[in-house]
Amino acid sequence: MTSTPPPSRPAGLRFGTRPAGSSGSAGLSSEARPAGLSPEPRPAGLRKRWLVAGVVAVLVALVAGVSLGPVSLPPGSVSAELLNLIPGVHLDSELSEREIAIVIELRLPRVVLGLLVGGLLALAGGCYQGVFRNPLADPYLLGVAAGAGLAVTAVIALGGVGRQGALTGLPVTIPLAAFAGSLLAVTMTYVLGAAGGRSRSPAMLILAGVAVSAFLSAGQTYLLQRHADSIQPVYSWLLGRLATAGWHDVLLVLPYAVLTTVVVLLHRRELDVLAVGDDEARSLGLHPQRSRYLLIAAASLGTAAAVSATGLIGFVGIIVPHTVRLLAGSSYRVILPLSLLFGAAFLALTDVVARTAAAPAEVPIGVVTALLGGPFFVLVLRTARRVLT
Repeated sequence: MTSTPPPSRPAGLRFGTRPAGSSGSAGLSSEARPAGLSPEPRPAGLRKRWLVAGVVAVLVALVAGVSLGPVSLPPGSVSAELLNLIPGVHLDSELSEREIAIVIELRLPRVVLGLLVGGLLALAGGCYQGVFRNPLADPYLLGVAAGAGLAVTAVIALGGVGRQGALTGLPVTIPLAAFAGSLLAVTMTYVLGAAGGRSRSPAMLILAGVAVSAFLSAGQTYLLQRHADSIQPVYSWLLGRLATAGWHDVLLVLPYAVLTTVVVLLHRRELDVLAVGDDEARSLGLHPQRSRYLLIAAASLGTAAAVSATGLIGFVGIIVPHTVRLLAGSSYRVILPLSLLFGAAFLALTDVVARTAAAPAEVPIGVVTALLGGPFFVLVLRTARRVLT
């Protein structure tokens, strides 16, 4: 009896269907697998129960964020008023005109902004972790935070914005400056990371991001030293904020959120293919370098938009994707959509804590996420030792 030679590539592997971290005989078909091995596991995919859980989490965060605050409102009445925003729906919410104004004009824009920013930061974090193959990768990895911080510091210190104290509103120059500074920092990182020519790699980009961040942070420190009266409003922005006076900030972030979400989710399968190695990815028809740079550019654009509206809110891009990875699976077909949903819910609920924990005062949301993210970062670091060594 003659034996059939094994195929050069696992027969069960298709473009984008092999989950990250899979190895051994997981990709072998029933014909190619030696006798005695267990049946081929079902390819990892987004299960309906996790998708439903993510949508429910967003809805719960939306209702809780609008209901809770200095003036508490009944969740049922708030839900009815939110449903009234749907054309053709007319429910009696039993809210007064004043309470309806609080819901629609004050709290709803803030909660929607939190949902957008949280979803963007978590999606960008999951994307960076896939591109750099590092569960500790962060949305601010490529100098986004440093670029935004320097630009906002320059606007406040040199332009006199908010010098009378903490920023009570969001002058239009601040989000524009933060957005421009973020993209400038990412561009500098790309240029520096590409200085090695064809030898450039994700590791080179990380090193370039560290160098650019150090350079821009030094410039920010110099400006603060020269303009000490601007320290308070600068740090008010750096600690993160979701305070908004209307729908302006939501409309500012929304186009970039849509663009980032569409690009990243359409290419999420490529992250699973990149996890098996560049040579294997090329044999499957993928261009690894082009895919990486496309995903990095999309994630950086979304991060810049989030930073421009809310300041620096850390740890969301580490906490949410890693939790999804632990609970729902390691395939990026699962991680990225669920990170978008649970990241949105996480930041909206965190904002509720920031508004109510020290009422009537408000704790900066960046402080709350740091208190939650610090211990979680230690946990991730312990579980990622094999990746880092």
